[in-house]
Amino acid sequence: MSQIFYPVAEKFVSINGEGRKAGELALFIRFRKCNLYCSYCDTLWANQDNSPAEWLSLESLIEYAETAGIKNITLTGGEPLLQEHLAVLITALMKKKYEIEIETNGSIEIKNLALQPYRPAFTLDYKLPSSRMEKFMLTENYQYLDKNLDVVKFVVGSQQDLEKACQIIRQYDLLNKAMIYFSPVFGQIEPVEIVEFMKQKNLNQIRLQLQLHKFIWNPEQGGV
Repeated sequence: MSQIFYPVAEKFVSINGEGRKAGELALFIRFRKCNLYCSYCDTLWANQDNSPAEWLSLESLIEYAETAGIKNITLTGGEPLLQEHLAVLITALMKKKYEIEIETNGSIEIKNLALQPYRPAFTLDYKLPSSRMEKFMLTENYQYLDKNLDVVKFVVGSQQDLEKACQIIRQYDLLNKAMIYFSPVFGQIEPVEIVEFMKQKNLNQIRLQLQLHKFIWNPEQGGV
């Protein structure tokens, strides 16, 4: 038995609320700790070094996945790329034919995981001005994206955010590197404003995506 343990803030089965597999069932593993403090964060309760968490072994997480019987597994947080031995968990799960997605905030290097034999899919955020975290974005990550697997997600809270997203998409040629999503900050900008902006700018290939779980359940509810 290994001696590898992970601080898990929560684990549950629900639907993917966003990303390429939005609407599909997924098993979520949410890790404790984040290095950013976004203005609109909805998981602040899981973001500190001392946030509530259960230390779960590699074996117990694999057993949980096997018991759940769900093909899609989403690793989220907090910031999952801060976790030691994450590659070990990903490799073990992918060897068992699970499909792994990592939701990451865009400030941590993805190179090592992107180049390993068992490569997960990334949903990579770009933090726009309204997040107050834009200065931490690691754009070097874009050279490791796979257009057939990965997403770059722009969480939009204002017209300024929309303009900046367009600038970043052009500057880094992101439409040729990943699937691109605009996602509104819940309660801060109306989706229709984003649609109108997309129409005005002729933003082909970019997708508007709402956080489905916040429409199905109470937006404040955890474990969904």
